Amino acid sequence: QVQLAESGGGLVQAGGSLRLSCALSGRTFATYAMGWFRQAPGKERVFVAAVSRGGRSTDYADSVKGRFTISRDNVKNTVYLQMNSLKPEDTAVYYCAARSGNYVQTLPKNYDYWGQGTQVTVSS
Repeated sequence: QVQLAESGGGLVQAGGSLRLSCALSGRTFATYAMGWFRQAPGKERVFVAAVSRGGRSTDYADSVKGRFTISRDNVKNTVYLQMNSLKPEDTAVYYCAARSGNYVQTLPKNYDYWGQGTQVTVSS
């Protein structure tokens, strides 16, 4: 059974940075494409970023392009989300997700496993 554990969330001022981590256990990490999603209070869960199994392909939501970077370490079984120039509208619970297969996907329904989420709060 795949388990995902996020960490690295917290409270930061606008313009600041955070790095989220998500460790996968229970299966071979390198067989999964990985994604990050976020959900603000009262809103649906939306795509943030994704990376292919080998890390060569990435995709980003328009709202985070140029500010966020997704990466993975297939030795450490971990995917990262480096978030720079944070804005108050980035405030949300951030979830990592894994999907069998190589291609990056932007829809939550295309992911097989989910973490519990980590809160990111950006103050103005």
